[in-house]
Amino acid sequence: MDVILHGDQAVLAPLVAKHPEFSSRITLRHADRVVTMHDKPAQVMRHGAGTSMWSTIDAVREGEAGAAVSCGNTGALMAVSMLRLRKLPGVNRPAIACLWPSRNPGGFNLMLDVGADVKAEAPDLLQYAIMGASYARNGLGLKRPRIGLLNVGTEEHKGRAELKQAQDLLAHAQDIGDFEYIGFVEGTDIPSDRVDVIVTDGFTGNVALKTGEGTAKLISDFMREAFGAGLMSRFAALLALNSLKRLQRRMDPRRVNGGVFLGLNGTVVKSHGSADATGVSAAISLAYQLAQVGFNERLAARVASAEAAGQDAAQVGPDAPETGGSPTE
Repeated sequence: MDVILHGDQAVLAPLVAKHPEFSSRITLRHADRVVTMHDKPAQVMRHGAGTSMWSTIDAVREGEAGAAVSCGNTGALMAVSMLRLRKLPGVNRPAIACLWPSRNPGGFNLMLDVGADVKAEAPDLLQYAIMGASYARNGLGLKRPRIGLLNVGTEEHKGRAELKQAQDLLAHAQDIGDFEYIGFVEGTDIPSDRVDVIVTDGFTGNVALKTGEGTAKLISDFMREAFGAGLMSRFAALLALNSLKRLQRRMDPRRVNGGVFLGLNGTVVKSHGSADATGVSAAISLAYQLAQVGFNERLAARVASAEAAGQDAAQVGPDAPETGGSPTE
């Protein structure tokens, strides 16, 4: 794997020089400026040329890179990505997809949107399902992913009007999207083995994601405090060391670091800004995996297939004729 590293060459060159075994595969691309966490997306869209973020996205746009990875400002990254890469034909709202530790055999579920756009109408939720199913096939190896629509309950009468409309759209688009729609799911289903892909709007998804991350950290802190409370507690921790290490590896959020921007003309992976070397490595590995299988081309074909079969799937309804056929993924 060859890498283009964007940023201040005076800072990056000495760091790369410390690893001569990799230096021949790393190309430095100098950028005078950076996008800070405090920069507003609109400001970056107007004045972001010359920043490392802008340069990184342009490398994907020009076909120099198969995917982009950034730990920077999420809003700015989405804004620059949309500006420079543009949306895939037929996509109304791009989405950010993240992996969630679960009881499924593969160890993870997929959830989207987790923050690209706080709003989502019923046709948008259907597009999220189609894009999420494509990601699950190519990134998780699931032949026919199970899709659930996040709601306040599993009963059909519950939820906002757009969720009920989306319920009908997803139920009638299973063949188009090559997925199995299992109906409404609740928050408790997000880490379960009942579903593979959880579809929701960006506001709800982002709140759920941050809540899950905060809860995981809280549990970790509580366990550390409990096992360090006294001599006997430390002895108990020593006896349970192997089990605790297995639990830590299974719940380690760094292993699933990297939200993927779906619906753009290029693959962009967003790493946590506070990620350590393990987390950044996970994000780079994910980007490499998706680039290797030509994920974005397959996603574009899937969206185009849905567009042709269902007119952006928005007109699919109980009385519409069934349509099938889908590109190979």
